[in-house]
Amino acid sequence: MKIRRVVTSHDDKGKAVVAIDEVSRDVVSFRPGATIANIWSTAGFPVNNDSLKDTAKEISGTTRANGTVFRVIEYAPGVTPRNHRTDSIDYAVVLSGEIDMELDNQVVTLRAGDVLVQRGTIHNWVNRSTAPCVVAFVLIDAKPVEHDGKPLAAHG
Repeated sequence: MKIRRVVTSHDDKGKAVVAIDEVSRDVVSFRPGATIANIWSTAGFPVNNDSLKDTAKEISGTTRANGTVFRVIEYAPGVTPRNHRTDSIDYAVVLSGEIDMELDNQVVTLRAGDVLVQRGTIHNWVNRSTAPCVVAFVLIDAKPVEHDGKPLAAHG
């Protein structure tokens, strides 16, 4: 998977410039069949746009406490299951292909152009098709979901 990322900043005169224009080199895999390109990350709210530091290199897990993570994931056909829940609200856009999102008792097929708002639910991504599926995600730190006054812990 080759994802070009273009990141803007400011020069020493305060003029808008392109600081990074490259094919993402921060490609990792948390499980067989899932290739992840980490694009950007932030710490704290509101976000500080002053630094020229490449924050994609600061991503060490699925989410970032008190911050955000922006990544693109390619799911190969037959990707290894990973049932999980995160303490985040996730915005997802299916860029190509199709993928099934499995919840506790439901399965939803998402196709290119579909968008999803994932709100701390337990879920799994399953690619039952014969082609890869590419999804862009923005994960924003959130309080753990509570049920009957008890937090539903992040896991997986």
